[in-house]
Amino acid sequence: MYRRNIEPLLREALSDTRVVYLAGPRQCGKSTLARAFAEATGRRYLSLDDPLTLDLARADPAGFVRQADLQPLVIDEAQRLPELLLAIKQAVDADNRPGRFLLTGSANFLALPKVADSLAGRVEILELQTLSQGELEGTRERFIDALFAGELPGALPPSALSREEYLRRAEVGGYPEVVGRPSPARRRRWFASYLDTIIRRDLRDLSAIEHVHALPALLRLLAGRVGSVANAAGLAQDLQLPVSTVSRYLRHLETLYLLAPLPAWSTNFSARLTKSPKFYLADSGLTAALAEAAAARVPLVPEAAGQLLEAFVVGEVRKQAAWSATGPSVAYLRTYGGLEIDLVLEAPDGRVAALEVKAAARPSRRDFRALAALRDELGPRFAAGAVLSPAPEPLPAGDRLCALPIDALWRA
Repeated sequence: MYRRNIEPLLREALSDTRVVYLAGPRQCGKSTLARAFAEATGRRYLSLDDPLTLDLARADPAGFVRQADLQPLVIDEAQRLPELLLAIKQAVDADNRPGRFLLTGSANFLALPKVADSLAGRVEILELQTLSQGELEGTRERFIDALFAGELPGALPPSALSREEYLRRAEVGGYPEVVGRPSPARRRRWFASYLDTIIRRDLRDLSAIEHVHALPALLRLLAGRVGSVANAAGLAQDLQLPVSTVSRYLRHLETLYLLAPLPAWSTNFSARLTKSPKFYLADSGLTAALAEAAAARVPLVPEAAGQLLEAFVVGEVRKQAAWSATGPSVAYLRTYGGLEIDLVLEAPDGRVAALEVKAAARPSRRDFRALAALRDELGPRFAAGAVLSPAPEPLPAGDRLCALPIDALWRA
């Protein structure tokens, strides 16, 4: 079992909050973490994926949650029975001791009908994503905190990883069931079954889907356009479906944590900004499988290599942001004047760090232009900027700018 870096936050949340909801995509490790946490802390583990448990909860929601009077509960896949949330609300209002309910779910809590209002002010939501590279190697990454603290490149040693190794890691991704599969063909088979299960069951729980056959095609289109600015109209045209239908399907995919849009950075930056989010999928391995982007073939297609590495880095940064001490928001920047930065991280105190991802073997001076422009615009608010690439040497590149190997993300 992999140790998950969000676990200390989970323990803190349960120490002072009545209900904690651990959300994330199916098969990212929520049930494994919840079951182990239940065993370690004396909680009773119940899963609504079990038909009998689900039937009992549906027949008597109040009686079902009353078990927490004797022993704190872990209720796995709680989104399968939204009416259970009202019974939990009544239970925690009657007894406000913290940590009585740990819920997990494969759907965005706030996006579910009737759910958000049920536990407003009573619940803390934590998101568990697929395994980070640090979790795979048994370490807790602190790249984001080091970046904001101005500690990079510092004493970071050169990387031993090649461009092909980075692409292989991006292709594998972080789903626990996938990381041990040795071949791209076996990984694609797992993803095919995974998506089939979600489309046939989880999406049906959310809404009636008229064009089920279009969802795999929509996901493949998204995988092929990962990192592009959201354009539902273009997707609708390719699928020959109404824009309203495609927009609704995109919301469903986001609710189920298959689609993870990256928001545009909101700021007082002087130029006009693109405000639409960028499309990313939940995991770079899922992206590679849907786009059939095998690591052995991607280097032959420069654009595909850049997209896959960017998706990989964006995913790693977003995972770390969930547990970093800095706790930044994560976004991208694109102005109508042509300035573009892959990742803009803003700390709660207003300080900003920025990252560019390059697939080229060695970054050039031109790759720092956007970072330098943002630094000059923000002045002292700008903490640091880095270009991440397969180049092995970490190097300073001017005032608060540096070049870093991609694996600085989990070695820093």
